[in-house]
Amino acid sequence: MAHSLDIDLFTHLQSDIESQQYKILAGLKSISDDFQMNKIYPHLSHLVELYTTLDDILNRLRDLRDEFPKRIKKIDFVNEVIEHEVVFVDGSDLAKVEELIEWGLPLIKSKIEEGKTIYEFVNDEIKLEEVGIIPNYTDEGYFFVPDNEESKLLLYQYELTVFESSQDKYRSLKTAFLKGLEQGDAYRSPNAIKLDLIDKNKELPNPATFAFNTDLDFPFRETIFPVTKRKLLQQLYE
Repeated sequence: MAHSLDIDLFTHLQSDIESQQYKILAGLKSISDDFQMNKIYPHLSHLVELYTTLDDILNRLRDLRDEFPKRIKKIDFVNEVIEHEVVFVDGSDLAKVEELIEWGLPLIKSKIEEGKTIYEFVNDEIKLEEVGIIPNYTDEGYFFVPDNEESKLLLYQYELTVFESSQDKYRSLKTAFLKGLEQGDAYRSPNAIKLDLIDKNKELPNPATFAFNTDLDFPFRETIFPVTKRKLLQQLYE
């Protein structure tokens, strides 16, 4: 999904600041409209990433500004004060970029808080249940999650992957959709569903299996599923 609110709006000034501000406000309004419909992804993670990037750019611009030469702007002989102004490189829009980012960061932060409020509510309303005995090996397994908008229980297989950078270790959860059970079939016990999956996939004879439950009928793809994945990832690393 393409985002109308991206880094270029802040760093590539094609017109005056007011026009850029209008575009940014329109992007935030579009995100707010989705939040009103309880659709939090991919907007929430995008906003957090955008805020972090812009904050870093702003700090770098401030450091850079301190290195630019200054010229005298005003001399107050009465109070014996000399005011200076920063002299940016000719043709540079750095000052405007800095101004625009300073204006936009509080707005983005406010929108992040709005999304986090929805996320925390959904996270509290989704309950996780271990199905049967959880083995020592939990890097692969199954999980079940309801899509109440469609009155189905959706079955997934997962695989936990870990990759490292020079500074940190990252965890990711790869998922594969198996099938959806209609509401009548979904009333079977989670353990019975697990036994069926074991019978069909001999490569996982004793899989870690988790069942999620919620009464929420929020959008599945944009809210229920991503919150569920994050909750499962946290469970696997407790």
